[in-house]
Amino acid sequence: MLRMAQPESKAARRVIAGLSALVVILVAVVLYAVPHEERVSAGGGPDGLATVNACLNGGSAVLLMLGFSFIKNKNVALHRFAMSGAFTLSSVFLLTYLAHHARVGSVPYRGTGALRALYFAILVPHVVLAAVIVPMALLTIYRGFIGDIARHRPLARRTLPLWLYVSVSGVVLYFMLYGTSPR
Repeated sequence: MLRMAQPESKAARRVIAGLSALVVILVAVVLYAVPHEERVSAGGGPDGLATVNACLNGGSAVLLMLGFSFIKNKNVALHRFAMSGAFTLSSVFLLTYLAHHARVGSVPYRGTGALRALYFAILVPHVVLAAVIVPMALLTIYRGFIGDIARHRPLARRTLPLWLYVSVSGVVLYFMLYGTSPR
């Protein structure tokens, strides 16, 4: 159902800003302030939650692409379902990411040379965009949910490729850290 474009309420904007700040703060605290039980080296194989995280990222990417395909075919119901699923998987990812890194901290990359440079060339934008995508995704989903399609669509066109990059690069980084086969 199309509705007339109306700005988000101040309460909605505050909730989106608050949730976005909370996510960034939680990740920073877990990575840098929480004492970790053990350090896992990349050469030792993935922790079970690291593998779960990669699967959640991969699943989110698939649902994002399906959601895009559904809306291109004007199937709004399936589009909403796929995008809600992508958001759900990304939210569960955040919880398991926090749990994993609260236990093991940041896992260092042990590769060298060109692979090390490639790893960081993927990692740096992944980290930056992971922080940026939180408010963008929340606002995009909110606008779709309230039926503000006139403002949802142009924001979604920017949100989708960034969210896809974060999801896909998360899987790529997992394989770069742990190799091609889960152990």
